[in-house]
Amino acid sequence: MTSTIQTLRSALNSQQPHKIAKALELPSIATTKDGKRKPTIRKENVLVNNVDWSPVANAYLEAAAAAKAGDSLLCYQAQSSLHSAFNHIFGSSKGNILVSAIQVVCRNTHRIAVETQDDSKLQHAVNLLQESFSKCLNDRTEFQPDETLSEEGSKKAGVLYIVNQLFAMYFSLNTLRLCKNLVRPVESRNLHLHGRAGDLVTYRYFVGRLYMFEDQYDLAESNLEYAASTLP
Repeated sequence: MTSTIQTLRSALNSQQPHKIAKALELPSIATTKDGKRKPTIRKENVLVNNVDWSPVANAYLEAAAAAKAGDSLLCYQAQSSLHSAFNHIFGSSKGNILVSAIQVVCRNTHRIAVETQDDSKLQHAVNLLQESFSKCLNDRTEFQPDETLSEEGSKKAGVLYIVNQLFAMYFSLNTLRLCKNLVRPVESRNLHLHGRAGDLVTYRYFVGRLYMFEDQYDLAESNLEYAASTLP
């Protein structure tokens, strides 16, 4: 576990966005529980550039241990703590250095919530991702499409990926009415027009499905055709 903390600390010191994101990737949940007692996780103090990363680091250790032990519920409990702590740090961080990392955190939270097969956990995960979405969307720095992640960049660069995660969760929970709360602010800022090809396609796919449910077939067709014809 010490090597894991060293990797995270090194990534944070490097200020390299994708290196930080990789350090927060969680292993898959083991398919069977190992039957062993929960391991004792030694608490670590991780202070980098005057930011206390200890809550994130220690929650990560607990989540990773639970994943390897095949305990999805315990893993989700730790990951939700990590996500909450990360949201706090992300909101006060400079620029968009941590955008790739928050996307990984959101994906992990979504994935593990699904693994628990408990809709209450998935709904709880929605709340965490909604907070991440708000912190990205409400960043006052002007968004420059395709800019390199930096201490001067806009957190809005992280919006579309998180929106797609939330779309998937809303569809799973059958709370489609909430999708409009994402579509309106995203499209009013034209954030659906810029980003990675995979994110653009996924967004149009979900919006197309949403229009299908609303019986707006022309809009559904145009969005789904875009998604089908632009698959990366």
